[in-house]
Amino acid sequence: MQSLSVCVYCGARPGSDPAYMEAATALGTALAGAGMRLVYGAGDVGLMGAVARAAQAAGGQTFGVIPTHLMAWEVGKRDLTTFVVTETMHERKKVMFMNAEAVVVLPGGAGSLDEFFEVLTWRQLGLHDKPIYLLDINGYWQPLLALIDHVIAQGFADASLTSYIDAVPDLPALMARLSDQADQADQPG
Repeated sequence: MQSLSVCVYCGARPGSDPAYMEAATALGTALAGAGMRLVYGAGDVGLMGAVARAAQAAGGQTFGVIPTHLMAWEVGKRDLTTFVVTETMHERKKVMFMNAEAVVVLPGGAGSLDEFFEVLTWRQLGLHDKPIYLLDINGYWQPLLALIDHVIAQGFADASLTSYIDAVPDLPALMARLSDQADQADQPG
C-alpha cells in the first residue's frame, strides 16, 4: 500500500466533550497503523497534540508545520519526523495542504473553520480534487453542514458544493475511505 499523507485540521484546545480528545488520539493511532503520514499544525496542545502524540506512539510518520508567532502559544512539537517553521499562517496552510493527499477536519474553532473553508473554496474553484472529510464526532459538524445547506438554499453556492464534503460519523468510516483512496492511488494507470 502506498503511504498516504493526511492533513488534519483540529482544535488547539481539547473541547468540552471528552469524545473529541478520544477521537484525536484514535485518529493518530489509526493513521500510523495504516502506514499513513500525519500532516498537521505542529502544536502540542489540544486535539493537535493528542493526534500527534498518538501517531508517534504508534510509530507513525509526522509532518508538522507551525508559524514562528505560534511556537510558544501552541507549544511547537519539535520531536516530529518533519518539523517546519514558517513566517506566516498563509505559508503554514499552504505547506500543510501541499504535503497531503486528503484533508480531515476534527472538531475545532475559528482556525479549523478557516482551514476548512479555504480548502473547500479551492475545491469549488477546481484548484484541487483532494477529498475533504469532516469527522463528525457526536454531531459536532451538523450546524456547519446546516449552514452550508442554507448558503445553497439562499443562492450563494451551487448544490454541488456539498459533493466536495464527506461528513463521516466515526473513525472506522473515515479510515475505510482513506484506505480506499490509498488503494486507488496504488492502481496502475
